[in-house]
Amino acid sequence: MIEAKVSANDVAVSSYPFGAATVGEAPEREDALVRAVVRAVEASGAHAASVFLLSGDGHSLVLTAVCGTPPSLLGGWRRIPVNSRIPVAEAYRSGRMVHLADAEATMQRFPQFAVAVPYPFGSASVPVKAGGRTFGAMAVVWGPRREGTGLSRAQCRHLRSTADALGAELAALDDRRALGECDDRTAPVVVPTPSAPVIRVGLFDWDLDTGALTADDELCAIFGIPPRSFDGRAATLAARIEPADLPGFRSAARAAVQEGHVLAHCLRIRDLGQGQRTVELWGRVPEGPEGPESPEGPRAASRLVGAVLDSGSGMAAVAAIERLADGFFALSPDGRVTYANHSLEGLLHVSQEELLGRRPWDVLPWLADPVYEDRYRAAAISQQPVSFLVRRPSEEWLVFSLHPGEQGMTGWAAPVRRPLPADAEAGTPVSEDCSPVSLTSAPAAPRLGALYRVLQLGSALTEAVTAREVCDAVAEQLLPAFGGRRLAISVVEEQRLHLLTHRGYSEGILACYEGAPLHARLPVTDVLASGSPLFVSRQDLLEAYPGIPASDSGSWVFLPLIASGRPVGVCTLGFDDARRFPDEDRAVLTALGGLIAQALGRARLYDAEFAVARGLQDALLPHRLPELPGLHVTGRYLPGTRGMDIGGDWYDVIPRGSEVALIVGDVEGHNVAAAAAMGQLRSAVRAFVTAGHEPSDVVASTNSLLLDLDSTLLASCCYVRFHPRSGVLRVVRAGHCPPLLRLPDGEVELLDLPCGPLLGVAETADYPESELRVAPASVLVLYTDGLVETRHSDIGSGIDRLRASLARMGGHQLEELADAVLRDACRSSDRVDDIALLLTEFAPAPT
Repeated sequence: MIEAKVSANDVAVSSYPFGAATVGEAPEREDALVRAVVRAVEASGAHAASVFLLSGDGHSLVLTAVCGTPPSLLGGWRRIPVNSRIPVAEAYRSGRMVHLADAEATMQRFPQFAVAVPYPFGSASVPVKAGGRTFGAMAVVWGPRREGTGLSRAQCRHLRSTADALGAELAALDDRRALGECDDRTAPVVVPTPSAPVIRVGLFDWDLDTGALTADDELCAIFGIPPRSFDGRAATLAARIEPADLPGFRSAARAAVQEGHVLAHCLRIRDLGQGQRTVELWGRVPEGPEGPESPEGPRAASRLVGAVLDSGSGMAAVAAIERLADGFFALSPDGRVTYANHSLEGLLHVSQEELLGRRPWDVLPWLADPVYEDRYRAAAISQQPVSFLVRRPSEEWLVFSLHPGEQGMTGWAAPVRRPLPADAEAGTPVSEDCSPVSLTSAPAAPRLGALYRVLQLGSALTEAVTAREVCDAVAEQLLPAFGGRRLAISVVEEQRLHLLTHRGYSEGILACYEGAPLHARLPVTDVLASGSPLFVSRQDLLEAYPGIPASDSGSWVFLPLIASGRPVGVCTLGFDDARRFPDEDRAVLTALGGLIAQALGRARLYDAEFAVARGLQDALLPHRLPELPGLHVTGRYLPGTRGMDIGGDWYDVIPRGSEVALIVGDVEGHNVAAAAAMGQLRSAVRAFVTAGHEPSDVVASTNSLLLDLDSTLLASCCYVRFHPRSGVLRVVRAGHCPPLLRLPDGEVELLDLPCGPLLGVAETADYPESELRVAPASVLVLYTDGLVETRHSDIGSGIDRLRASLARMGGHQLEELADAVLRDACRSSDRVDDIALLLTEFAPAPT
């Protein structure tokens, strides 16, 4: 096999062996990808690089180019959901490099990924972007390094610049609409790792009559002559040939010219150190006016053109290996056998012809055990030697040893010549003398990526609380991971199937499934009855269920969702192409169906209990606020972001004569006791207001009531008595957030008025009353701390943010202003508490 050195400048040519890309290909994109992965390997000193670009639907990162790692080794990683906890996806989302120096760093930051790929390696992933656009991510991988620090700063810098250069090229292509899209049909560009040439080839043109010889630079180098000093004479080269070989060579050359056949001859060349090496010379008589077809006949042809092949010590090495009793073989980067000596034939009972060009486990069924393939992956990914036990069907034990390199692997196999322990198992790591050793990877690991799919979706489903969150997790993980375009989840209610959610389907296609009884003759009901998933093509589906509406999908997967023996529902995946589902995909999807069923059953129970709890709380809040002359009032209540517990936040508006009482309060806790205390306090405030108590007395009486209830709960409130005709406010605070006042000009003031203690603390507590006058068109903002307090900031900072937000909202109407305030609150992922909000605009009638 002839290998030539690949450089970043000329390697792209290898993508087009026939000179040009075929119709539909994106040659400029492929050239850019090839240059990028080659430069990434060179810049980082890694043994492999890959590029993932964003899919057309924006949900996946698709493998588009690899260098040093065959796509077959990546298995389930050809499509990666953008929200996965995988380094390359993290780099894409964050826009920053993810540098993992070794396996320990990988385990610390990405434990699920490390469990799925349990091999010693380091990696670095960088986003591929230009300007404000991110096209994907690039990753490099290296084996264990002695210093354990990963890439140097310079290597990191070079890797980033390589990714940025690729991003700039992709952006330019995108601007010209020449970038194209990536999907599950995109075939990755595969580039061999750059290496020094294994065989040198020099070309010559030799005139036997005159002795003139034209040689290229490589031929001169083979003979140890500086190209510029070569005088063009065959005798100059002959002086470097072993004298004993010259007579036979000259005779063979003359015979080849006279008879017009190909010359094939071995020669020994002497080097300057008086050593020798053997080269092969191949020559032929050229076609032309002086060749065999000339009228003068073949004797007039006195020229030979050809090549000298210098394989270094390769020929001697092959001869030496053929003489050994143990089996030796070589594997290409994608695991195919490129060489096998004759001893391996006898050891494995298979011929060289059967092995060459194929993967060993495809030829020999007893090598197809996943544990053996896992050992191969361990060597390929970590670039570390691996030795392990193999058991033949005849119960004979062999030891296999794999030694990886940038261009593939060298393998060695031999019978075990020492007794093994009684508990010896296939795949057990051993030293080459068959002594057991430890290995970080676990035996019998599934194919790369399969375990991660289960871990990733399992983790997402564990965090999902509601049925909607379960459906979102399934759509975000399953569709990108397996290349699906459509998803529907139906649930069982009263012995019928009802659609819960769908992605990519039209309502009309799914109409026949809605409300279908479980005994109906449909694929969704049949899989529930059998308990087995259905993997079916479009043709097979229409034949099995004639007349059934079918979408544009070419194939489907119907997964029964069964938890604890009870049918929960059905998950349907649709694929554009008519695909064959390999056994691995079927096993993984079947396992995921069980996880989805458990999560969905739990979530639906939560949703039912949640609806009851929220219904109770809603009953305790005012359903309709009164219409008041001179005032516009609106209120909002927003539950906490997670959890089913009901809270103690409330607001109320109580008219009394020419005035109106406004109150917002918060009972601590998120449980039934808090909601019950809230309901009692709200009723008590209404009674005290109706009885004509002054503002400070209303709050003091409410404090006494909370103490009389013998409750261990505390509460806060802000009570305001508003006189719409004069615009006078009388405010009492009990441990509550200060109100805000938005002035007619849009400026927002903090009303940091005197404040009494929380309700329920002390019987003799004093609650001071403050009075102020507001201008027409002013808006009073009362709220609970859930609006301004988050996990990572204090209330003061939250109030400042609320002030700034209200000022930016300008001339919104009151209802729009309340909605905008809650939208801002919903954007925060740190919010966990309930929110009560009451807005009051002073709008006196014109006089």
